[in-house]
Amino acid sequence: MEVITMQSEAYLAIIGKIEAINTRLSTREKEPTEKWLDNLELMNLLKVSKRTAQSYRDTGVITFSQVGSKIYYRLSDVEDLLKKHTVKAFKK
Repeated sequence: MEVITMQSEAYLAIIGKIEAINTRLSTREKEPTEKWLDNLELMNLLKVSKRTAQSYRDTGVITFSQVGSKIYYRLSDVEDLLKKHTVKAFKK
């Protein structure tokens, strides 16, 4: 076994850097748990027009959030919409 020695100032500097890294990692913002789509992303995903997306919002077909003039949809709500409108195959 090999023993490595160092000056106490160097050791304390290393420990300080490690603690700083740990602090940054623990206070870093977490990744959002929910994926949000804006209106353009929804239109591209569902292949619908801007007017159709507006109609979905107006008639309550899809849930949305609005911040100022920007519209957002949860991806899980879009998936639920597609599941609710799934037509089962009738031929085997």
